[in-house]
Amino acid sequence: MADRECPLEAVPLPAEVRESLAELELELSEGDITQKGYEKKRAKLLARYIPLIQGVDPSLQAENRIPGPSQTTTTVPKQQKPRPTNSRDERFRSDVHTEAVQAALAKYKERKMPMPSKRRSVLVHSSVETYTPPDTSSASEDEGSLRRPGRLASTSLQSHSNVEPWLDRVIQGSSTSSSASSTSSHPGGRPAATLAGSAAHAHIDLHSAPPDVTTGLVEHSHCERPQLASVRGVPRGYSGSILETAGGVPVNSRVSSKIQQLLNTLKRPKRPPLKEFFVDDFEELLEVQQPDPNQPKPEGSQMVVLKGEPLALGTPWPPSLLAALQQWGTTQPKAPCLTALDTTGKAVYTLTYGKLWSRSLKLAYTLLNKLTSKNEPLLKPGDRVALVFPNSDPVMFMVAFYGCLLAELVPVPIEVPLTRKDAGSQQVGFLLGSCGVTLALTTDACQKGLPKAQTGEVATFKGWPPLAWLVVDGKHLTKPPKDWHPLAQDMGAETAYIEYKTSKEGSTVGVTVSHASLLAQCRALTQACGYSEAETLTNVLDFKRDAGLWHGVLTSVMNRMHVISIPYALMKVNPLSWIQKVCSYKARAALVKSRDMHWSLLAQRGQRDVSLSSLRMLIVADGANPWSISSCDAFLNVFQSRGLRPEVICPCASSPEALTVAIRRPPDLGGPPPRKAVLSMNGLSYGVIRVDTEEKLSVLTVQDVGQVMPGANVCVVKVEGTPYLCKTDEVGEICVNSSATGAGYYGLLGITKNIFETIPVTAGGVPVSDGPFTRTGLLGFVGPDNLVFVVGKLDGLMVVGVRRHNADDIVATALAVEPMKFVYRGRIAVFSVTVLHDDRIVLVAEQRPDASEEDSFQWMSRVLQAIDSIHQVGVYCLALVPANTLPKAPLGGIHISETKQRFLEGMLHPCNVLMCPHTCVTNLPKPRQKQPEVGPASMIVGNLVAGKRIAQASGRELAHLEDSDQARKFLFLPDVLQWRAHTTPDHPLFLLLNAKGTVTSTATCIQLHKKAERVAAALMEKARVSAGDHVALVYPPGVDLIAAFYGCLYCGCVPVTVRPPHPQNLATTLPTVKMIVEAIMRLLKSKEAAAAVDVRTWPTILDTDDIPKKKVASIFRPPSPDVLAYLDFSVSTTGILAGVKMSHAATSALCRSIKLQCELYPSRQIAICLDPYCGLGFALWCLCSVYSGHQSVLVPPLELESNVSLWLSAVSQYKARVTFCSYSVMEMCTKGLGAQTGVLRMKGVNLSCVRTCMVVAEERPRIALTQSFSKLFKDLGLPARAVSTTFGCRVNVAICLQGTAGPDPTTVYVDMRALRHDRVRLVERGSPHSLPLTESGKILPGVKVIIAHTETKGPLGDSHLGEIWVSSPHNATGYYTVYGEESLHADHFSARLSFGDTQTIWARTGYLGFLRRTELTDASGERHDALYVVGSLDETLELRGMRYHPIDIETSVIRAHRSIAECAVFTWTNLLVVVVELDGLEQDALDLVALVTNVVLEEHHLVVGVVVIVDPGVIPINSRGEKQRMHLRDGFLADQLDPIYVAYNM
Repeated sequence: MADRECPLEAVPLPAEVRESLAELELELSEGDITQKGYEKKRAKLLARYIPLIQGVDPSLQAENRIPGPSQTTTTVPKQQKPRPTNSRDERFRSDVHTEAVQAALAKYKERKMPMPSKRRSVLVHSSVETYTPPDTSSASEDEGSLRRPGRLASTSLQSHSNVEPWLDRVIQGSSTSSSASSTSSHPGGRPAATLAGSAAHAHIDLHSAPPDVTTGLVEHSHCERPQLASVRGVPRGYSGSILETAGGVPVNSRVSSKIQQLLNTLKRPKRPPLKEFFVDDFEELLEVQQPDPNQPKPEGSQMVVLKGEPLALGTPWPPSLLAALQQWGTTQPKAPCLTALDTTGKAVYTLTYGKLWSRSLKLAYTLLNKLTSKNEPLLKPGDRVALVFPNSDPVMFMVAFYGCLLAELVPVPIEVPLTRKDAGSQQVGFLLGSCGVTLALTTDACQKGLPKAQTGEVATFKGWPPLAWLVVDGKHLTKPPKDWHPLAQDMGAETAYIEYKTSKEGSTVGVTVSHASLLAQCRALTQACGYSEAETLTNVLDFKRDAGLWHGVLTSVMNRMHVISIPYALMKVNPLSWIQKVCSYKARAALVKSRDMHWSLLAQRGQRDVSLSSLRMLIVADGANPWSISSCDAFLNVFQSRGLRPEVICPCASSPEALTVAIRRPPDLGGPPPRKAVLSMNGLSYGVIRVDTEEKLSVLTVQDVGQVMPGANVCVVKVEGTPYLCKTDEVGEICVNSSATGAGYYGLLGITKNIFETIPVTAGGVPVSDGPFTRTGLLGFVGPDNLVFVVGKLDGLMVVGVRRHNADDIVATALAVEPMKFVYRGRIAVFSVTVLHDDRIVLVAEQRPDASEEDSFQWMSRVLQAIDSIHQVGVYCLALVPANTLPKAPLGGIHISETKQRFLEGMLHPCNVLMCPHTCVTNLPKPRQKQPEVGPASMIVGNLVAGKRIAQASGRELAHLEDSDQARKFLFLPDVLQWRAHTTPDHPLFLLLNAKGTVTSTATCIQLHKKAERVAAALMEKARVSAGDHVALVYPPGVDLIAAFYGCLYCGCVPVTVRPPHPQNLATTLPTVKMIVEAIMRLLKSKEAAAAVDVRTWPTILDTDDIPKKKVASIFRPPSPDVLAYLDFSVSTTGILAGVKMSHAATSALCRSIKLQCELYPSRQIAICLDPYCGLGFALWCLCSVYSGHQSVLVPPLELESNVSLWLSAVSQYKARVTFCSYSVMEMCTKGLGAQTGVLRMKGVNLSCVRTCMVVAEERPRIALTQSFSKLFKDLGLPARAVSTTFGCRVNVAICLQGTAGPDPTTVYVDMRALRHDRVRLVERGSPHSLPLTESGKILPGVKVIIAHTETKGPLGDSHLGEIWVSSPHNATGYYTVYGEESLHADHFSARLSFGDTQTIWARTGYLGFLRRTELTDASGERHDALYVVGSLDETLELRGMRYHPIDIETSVIRAHRSIAECAVFTWTNLLVVVVELDGLEQDALDLVALVTNVVLEEHHLVVGVVVIVDPGVIPINSRGEKQRMHLRDGFLADQLDPIYVAYNM
């Protein structure tokens, strides 16, 4: 590059060439000219000044990259380039910043981040056609997006086939669109930015091909060959092998590779480990960040209070502002006061001082005398009045403002509410209400435009008090009589007006300004700005508040000045309008924001004739903003040739509380020369000022905002705690003591005292002055020459860990990442949210409609890297929303607090989200280290010493309860059925209902017996089975299934009930059937099931629908009770298919226990709404009625899909005292009948007959569901205590069952955090982290339960968490395995304790739980032991050394947002994956990502790795209503879920 620069420094370029070059740069940075066009034009301009290198035109060299001498330097990153020594000061911030960002990104080149995947239909809503271009009023306070015809002509970069699209972006990257970066050309130095061609070379190595985010393909380096134009603009690095969807977005066919990438990014070393902990609440240790021993500390001496020059006494000031108005209105009535312009820039009206005086008088008279309500005057002096005027009508506003002052009323200027739901409008309403405002003044045109109610009155806005509206146009006012004079004296401390201010949280407060302060402010501004009589001032600012009001409405009248008011609407159409007005009116002063300067830079080409030589002061109202410096510098750069003198630019700093804090004065008013400070960003984050000498890249360049106001004292105090004075090299809050500050917040005495009456003290605690100081909310320091520097605002301060960051600085870094091709420049919001006791940074930007997913993701990942590198802080969440959707503040800008509110409520609706909790959250508790286990013996001793009993419980004894003869007689179920068919042949056992509630089939004892005989005969003859053969029964729920079951028993076969495959989803249900059948070989089935099966691959199939009526010769009698009776197959929640063996002894023991517990006799009726294929559902359908002789009303759950009230109607109709259902049935009833209880009552549904309604489950009781069910159907007479749960598992299908007698189930609250450490800690209801657990019914007769340690297998004490072990006569005898894996599961059925009672054989349930002795007594008179089931051991997630139950995380997630219908979690390679079903619009899917991440962090201290958003019904559920999390996991990894969105959290 050096050889390129030499000729430039040798030949000073003429001014007009430099200017044209600057313009070109701007066109390029704004995207108004293509790179190619830019190269050509620039080459043309410079042709005379640059000798061609090796005869090659430089523009070609940049384009085709012909290796030339300049290639040698391309590997040197830009920051190492030798800089001319004098360039340090002149280089302004945006340049440094862009460069810093590019260098930072270079370091990250290699890192790959997995890109979120999104379903195509979600992308549709961000297609270009559907968008209106963003309303430019959306531009933020800095610079907005301007719409100009030139934009349309700019051709898409990708259409140039010889330029790589990626590189193009890079070249643009060199000159950010802050437009300042490449235009400065200083006399004697070299142009600040070398030509973009060479800049492109310097940048090539900084951006290699876009990191490929889906597969590990090889990246090509850039210098190989120009890429051919890609039609779809898929960046390089993608090979054609990747699937492409219609829009050209690459889709990866495997999720797992993305997860692998995610893991790779997470393997990066974290920040240094943190040492100390603080105890939060009880035992949860959250890391607290300790101060870094090497952090910079302030070393200066204590600052002294800075005194401004005294207010000049010699000048004859008017005694009050109103006196000045009267003087000018009567002595100089023709003098112009204010000129209003329309949107074409024409002057529509000039208000003279005479008119202002007469119309203000008229208004004052009208307000005081002509408005009445109930014959009382509506207003008294001192009342507050709202001023609602549009930004385009300064004249009426001024009349209204002074009219109120003359009538001694207090004006409260507010924005015009455009809709009933404006962002922040509710808060404004609150302010009006608290100020007691009853009247609003407005113009005729504005009143017509306000939303109206039906009556034609102005609608009441949300949160607003009822207002009367008065139009202040001339015809509505009454002329005062000759002898009427306003009372207004010099009111001193009385309130003159109230200016609204919106705080960081979004609340709106009113700052009261007294008449004395008003006068003092006008005098101070007059003196500081050297205003003189009849001067002209151009005002671009909002005249209703802040500097626009102070200069353009108040101080101007004091000095009889002429104000040209430029409305915002005109600036949008013609950004040069203010410069043209300065020129045509020869204005001496102009009042602008840096945004206005930026805009005019973009629009100034071709305007050769404007001159700014008349200006003596260009006041930059937001000079305190960190990015104002670049606008000021760039503006000076371009307009210096048009007569703008450098000393004219006067940045100032102000705050609503202290009004003007400081302003730079031109030298003729005694101002010192302006200064800049280049400060270390790291130092600033610790609140310390370090001038950056090492040319590090993370710096903040700030300009001074001048000197303290005349008559004011200023000091800088510590931000938190006691207001001690800061040291000279320390950043603090600037405080002002002066007669010209606000008096307080209206009606808020407490905060007023803190803000407006601060007494700064020295380190020794001595107050620095008698008078109180006002806190300005500005953070800064006092520099050399007593100049004030501002580095940020308290409102934008985010404290992450121990370091402070400024929202504006982070915005500036984001802006420097890339030319604004993906997001709108002025539409970026940065704020912090508190998650897990610390601030987390959130960045939200509006995405351009034409940016592809790929580009946006690329931009997002680079912004993260840039912020991480420059500010050393992680961004917690980065969201892109569609254009025009962020809430707007009045006059452009983003309403930050409203944006934050929407983010937290999940109402932001982003179209792209990137969360980085892994990098940001550094204060998670330390992972739990497993302690060496205490041995089982010590455990027992410990319990004995502590006086705790060993956790053991049992149901009633079986032996005493029944005549043993009968028990022997009932040992085999086939015998029982024959006995019943013989003794009570016509006793009905079963009634089957269909969806309409009609009985479709019944079975009496004899009918069942006969059907069973026919089946047995068919099996023996047709299928040639012999005793002990296995037979699969594939039937829909019904009597045939029961008959087939007994038919198998009659001929000695072993029946296995199998759920028929579901015709709608064969793919998923058929394999399960096939797995079972392959295990057992014979198949009985009915016609319905036949349609869905491919016969050739299946074993013998026998159709039982039409078998001949034959009798069996003899019914098989098992030789011993231990012979296998049936197999029970079930898919566990972990997705494992397990069959257990049930012997005849176990089968009858099971029936006997249930009979005793539920008091079942032949005269009873029970209603069953369960699936009959496995577990307790099967036992209740097929076994119990035959054993006990009671009548079962069978309701197949599938029928509820077409008639939800079927089950409850059946219960009511048959007056069932006992009924069973599953959670899925209960959920269907709760959701489907919630609103219909009235209708059911009308139909006569009455549930008062129910004594017990039991939910059959193999999980922790779902308290929320059972409670809402009870509450809901209480109206239909359901007794409050009727609903309870049962508990069974594979080794024993019925362990607990509430039954009809015995105490009610109890509920305890345990600490969820202790549970993660495998401890039970009982807490009070409602205490933080409490989790309610209900006992799972009473332990069945004959069942013994003990709690054993999962690892040592020793017995545990009462209320200790361990595995539930069970011993009972109806335990299953073992797993039915085909391939001899018995050894694996042997101890499930034959486990022994390692200590204590080592003789008893137990079965391990695989569930965690605890036993607790309660105060209640059992039927036997003993104290009752309650069993609490916590969850399945197989399902638990081991994360950070702790044990989590998925249901707890899922419950938190479901609570996070109302559109989350269901949730399931699982882990994959140590990452927590959360799958969420979205019950809402797909566009809103991305709102959930942040909320899910937040809630899991807050409540479980876990970082979510992947958030998957799917359609309702995707999470698979088994017949009991349990989530099949492992099936879900397999589906996710095999890409079968068709998710709406998958977010990979970094």
